[in-house]
Amino acid sequence: MPNRRSAITPGRGIPGRGHPAAEISGRLGELSWELPHTFLGLDEGASEFESASAVLLPVPYEATTSYGGGAQAGPAAIIDASRYIELYDRELDADATTVGIHTLPALELTRDGAEKAMAELESSYRTVAEVCGDRFLMMLGGEHSVSAPAIRAQAARRSERITVLQFDAHADLRDVFEGSHWSHACAMARVLDVVDLVSVGIRAVCEEEVEVWRRNDAVTLIWADDMWEDDEWMDRAMEALGDTVYITFDVDYFDPSLVPSTGTPEPGGGDWYRTLRFLRRVFTEKNVIACDIVELAPTPGLHAPDFLVAKLAYKLIGYRFEDRLTDGG
Repeated sequence: MPNRRSAITPGRGIPGRGHPAAEISGRLGELSWELPHTFLGLDEGASEFESASAVLLPVPYEATTSYGGGAQAGPAAIIDASRYIELYDRELDADATTVGIHTLPALELTRDGAEKAMAELESSYRTVAEVCGDRFLMMLGGEHSVSAPAIRAQAARRSERITVLQFDAHADLRDVFEGSHWSHACAMARVLDVVDLVSVGIRAVCEEEVEVWRRNDAVTLIWADDMWEDDEWMDRAMEALGDTVYITFDVDYFDPSLVPSTGTPEPGGGDWYRTLRFLRRVFTEKNVIACDIVELAPTPGLHAPDFLVAKLAYKLIGYRFEDRLTDGG
């Protein structure tokens, strides 16, 4: 069973105004209805948009997958798994839901070709970002192609040049793949004209991508096999990051022993605690304006990867608002 409502747990209280049952009848509103299908299963009060500091945008888009499919089911699996997470974060000694977390409905994109879908997403994402204002916007994909429109929309809103921090097994720097400029394998190539790029955990590239890296000073690659000896790679990544950062997190960054449920798994990936240590440092030292998590392709009957990715999303929100949590709200 997922987490239940509780009179003593913030974010999981009894149904209030706006709950469907309460609107039908006051007596029905007193019954033990399940928590909403929102991120973490937050109740109506803790997940309302007006008071939320973080907003989740599910984009279950998949059209250019080149190996294993299923990424379109990723956002729903993340949200479902999140309803089983304990809200208390021992690392932060706090309940990060107190900042308010709103879950938007899933955004459906046109099926009339990847280029049109990405143009539609960039326009839609820009609208969401404008309405969200200063709220921390986290997009849940879907395949990695959805990151490029979001990044371009965020870059257009800023006077300063932003840096994209990419967690990934693949560089995604191909100009075209399988006939498409908007393939998941081209996601970072579509943003190099407007952002700098720091990519962490890379271990599968083609010669074209290596050449892009070598001739472009705005691209920094942190190879996965360089991450195991010591933490010097963290210093190199931090030095390459600008002050304003957008995080794109392809879950195939993780070793397949942790997240086998992804379209293109690669051996030798990142681990949990070292990744969290680096992420916390990024949020502490930089201004992280938004993020996305992509490429979870759920495996029926295997819940651990879904739960890990949901927990990652919760950790990102906790790190983003750590100063408010440690200050008591």
